[in-house]
Amino acid sequence: MTKIAIYARYSSDLQTDASIEDQIRLCQKRAVKDGWHVANCYTDHGISGASMMRPGVQMLMQDAADGKFDIVVAEALDRLSRDQEDIAGIYKRLQFAGVQMVTLAEGEISNLHIGLKGTMNAIFLKDLADKTRRGLSGRIEKGKSGGGKTYGYDVVKKFDANGEPIKGDRAINEEQANVVRRIMREYAAGKAPKAIAHQLNREGIVGPSGKPWGPSTINGNRQRGTGILNNELYVGQLVWNRQRFIKDPDTGKRVPRLNPVEEWQRKEVPELRIVDEELWDAVRARQKDVSKTSQGGEKFWKVQRPKHLFSYLLKCGCCGGGFSKISQSHYGCSTARNKGTCENRLAIRQDVLEKAVLNALQNHLLDDEMCAAFCDEYTRHINELRMARNATINSHRKELEKLAKEKAKIVDAIKNGVPASEILDDLNRIIARREELEAILETAEEVPVLIHPQMADRYRKEVLSLRRALNDEEHRAEAADLLRNLVEKIVLTPREGEQELAIDLHGDLAGILSVASKKPKSSIKNDLGLQQDKLVAGARSLFDDSESKVVAGVGFEPTTFRL
Repeated sequence: MTKIAIYARYSSDLQTDASIEDQIRLCQKRAVKDGWHVANCYTDHGISGASMMRPGVQMLMQDAADGKFDIVVAEALDRLSRDQEDIAGIYKRLQFAGVQMVTLAEGEISNLHIGLKGTMNAIFLKDLADKTRRGLSGRIEKGKSGGGKTYGYDVVKKFDANGEPIKGDRAINEEQANVVRRIMREYAAGKAPKAIAHQLNREGIVGPSGKPWGPSTINGNRQRGTGILNNELYVGQLVWNRQRFIKDPDTGKRVPRLNPVEEWQRKEVPELRIVDEELWDAVRARQKDVSKTSQGGEKFWKVQRPKHLFSYLLKCGCCGGGFSKISQSHYGCSTARNKGTCENRLAIRQDVLEKAVLNALQNHLLDDEMCAAFCDEYTRHINELRMARNATINSHRKELEKLAKEKAKIVDAIKNGVPASEILDDLNRIIARREELEAILETAEEVPVLIHPQMADRYRKEVLSLRRALNDEEHRAEAADLLRNLVEKIVLTPREGEQELAIDLHGDLAGILSVASKKPKSSIKNDLGLQQDKLVAGARSLFDDSESKVVAGVGFEPTTFRL
């Protein structure tokens, strides 16, 4: 019996799990009708189809590579992806794995569907975004909210004559409004945002979204109008379209971009004013003074701070927050010092931390036997993938030759007097299959050997030269960027019963292999693709000792070293 996998997804928070259930139920009906056996169902809840960062679709692709089913069934092609590049990639990988794609809306998916429907889905996303922005712009003109709940206000629930909800109205929440006024008064009087946040947290006053207060919640960003101190709604000015969001094609995350000032949309809403003009101006004056004195006259938010060797890689093992510089020479937990909600008050010297991490990289990542075995494991899996793909291409070519012979026999039979009606079905089958194979081979290319034969040796030399370059001031910045590619994160946790921090170094598999093979990191991740789990499993035996453990999952982390 043909084994199938069902994939279902919904993207909007306004939808529910019932949408997933409906999609699966319809696909199961199709399976019963065609006599298919449902091997597994894969789902993604509340995740956009414009991103591949979905656990359901990733697991689907891994199981397809392992041959766990023959067909993928979905309600429509846009359930799998709305992105042109992603849907083409899914189709290619499924074809390579010998798995068909079938949807209830389009039927069996071909190259034609991928081209046309992929374009149509991309246009749909753009049109949807334009219509949404047009609708929000009209709502702003009426003095209503453009979306999101602002601290200091409550959502007002109203209904029109037809019983339909009227959206966008809000009313002042007096309890929160008093907190807003207090923050502005204390800041204008000279109190630092960090001190204000600490005091609010000590008093048990809940911040926006139910989270503790932090300095950034109060300070925000003046250009983007974020943060308690910069929100012009508090003085009765509704400002919309300050920024737009663009999705990063590599990560799937939305990245903000400021719009030109002339495109901003403003609307007076005096009924929503919380702060009087005098207090608002006092806050602006204090911000101006701070920006002058903190950076010698230059605006603080425009000054780029220098990066330290492990900036943004340090994490607290207690709360998961970041570790940052708390003095000229020490790192400490940012959450413990900014919000006071973490108990990890220990600090570590910068030079001690950097020395420990660099020694660990040299001791663990330069071991001859381990380097050779690890690189061999990667090479073996990638070459298996290459050979399997090339074998599929050769198989298709041989099948084409076989079809040509079968067609020649049918033509000879017709010439010898066999009625064409008796062999017409066979002839149509041969022609259809030939066209399908020709289309596949037209875009297929044999994969060359991509792995350098001396990969392990080159890796050791690169890391050794990297260590030397870190001691050279002229090349230190470039070397530091390369070194950071080898590290996923560094977790600092208090040792039980001791006044010192344990250091866990998480390696980045894609970065390590990028150094070893001299290929871009993005290319390495593509090479890993469906082989990620196998590679992590293969690395398990290489790093399984009392001082290290394997960390599998998202991010390609092969190991964690306890320093």
